[in-house]
Amino acid sequence: MPNRTCPRHGKQHPCSCAMGNLYRFVEPVLLFLLQRKGRAHGYELATEVRKHALTDAEIEGSALYRTLRQLEQNDCVTSAWDVEGSGPARRLYELTPRGKEHLEEWITVLAHMSESMSRFVREARSQDETIGAKSETPRARPDASGIHIE
Repeated sequence: MPNRTCPRHGKQHPCSCAMGNLYRFVEPVLLFLLQRKGRAHGYELATEVRKHALTDAEIEGSALYRTLRQLEQNDCVTSAWDVEGSGPARRLYELTPRGKEHLEEWITVLAHMSESMSRFVREARSQDETIGAKSETPRARPDASGIHIE
């Protein structure tokens, strides 16, 4: 993480905002939410996606709707205009069987990434501890005759 204060999370929160916007990770969250809810409006999904986001990056509405359109083009989601109730018509999104399969694919990919990241963190921390232990061990130094002793 960069050594700067995150304007959204402050000094105490190690966030991933500085890593860039990882819009691709919006897709599995949308699929998950639609599986859980059955059907939902875009605004409702936008509110919920923030609670389940896989990164700390801000999820812009345009990216969310672009992702929903892409999912619809790939037959993972269907949408229809909801004209009931007061106010303007709103799109209502629903997961398709192909969308359920795609969510399972994402779950497999994310599980693999999680294992890889955990392994990386363990190894990096282990190496950091090893380096710290090495720096604490006394080094060989020359005695008065110039011969190294330990």
